[in-house]
Amino acid sequence: MVYFVGAGAGDPELLTIKGKKLIDKADVIIYAGSLVNPEIFQDIKSDCEIYDSSRMTLEEVLKIMQVSEQEHKLTIRVHTGDASIYGAIREQLDALDKLHIAHEVVPGVSSFLAVSAVLQKEYTLPDVSQTVILTRMEGRTPVPEREKIEELAKHQATMVIFLSVGRIQELAEKLCVGYPKETPVAVVYKASWKDQKIVTGNLETIAEKVQKAGIKKTAIVTVGNFLGDVYSLSKLYDKHFTHEFRQGVSE
Repeated sequence: MVYFVGAGAGDPELLTIKGKKLIDKADVIIYAGSLVNPEIFQDIKSDCEIYDSSRMTLEEVLKIMQVSEQEHKLTIRVHTGDASIYGAIREQLDALDKLHIAHEVVPGVSSFLAVSAVLQKEYTLPDVSQTVILTRMEGRTPVPEREKIEELAKHQATMVIFLSVGRIQELAEKLCVGYPKETPVAVVYKASWKDQKIVTGNLETIAEKVQKAGIKKTAIVTVGNFLGDVYSLSKLYDKHFTHEFRQGVSE
């Protein structure tokens, strides 16, 4: 069995209990060394084999898994955040299926969730936005034409943008196709890490602020009026609202 474990956003205490137990008893660990916080490995077995996949090809990663399985070793494939978001996990799972190697995925705390936590903001506010778009700008990896930033911005929903802070000026310009230039923006570098940075502004000012902060990668850009202070209260806790568990009161 090969386990794919989401390592969380950075803070080692954001690793799930299940993920922690698997990592600590692993015989072989393959992890994204450029992104995963090595502090999550502080309690691993002394004879655990560790491989940094940032310097490896898909074929090399699969070969280690295959050999480990033949030797009846517990292999843990560690991805940053949650592997389902920009984790290149599907190609590994499909390859393991062809090799008849069983696998299980253990979810993790995505960095976009850590971002909302450190900002102390809610992505879905009544009468502001009930939709969250997770996306990235096209770069060396293209995006479908219908998913270009300019097209998504037209919805004016809450947007969480990965892997794009290095081109923040271009990103802001593309976002202005759909959002007013006064729309608030928050950029969080390495959310939940010890060297975390937060930069706030709006679409007109954010590029200069991010550049002054020296942030070029490993950051998430969030855009939308969920960052503001105007919203309606939830019906869930409204004393006048009736639902399955509570009868509303009338005045």
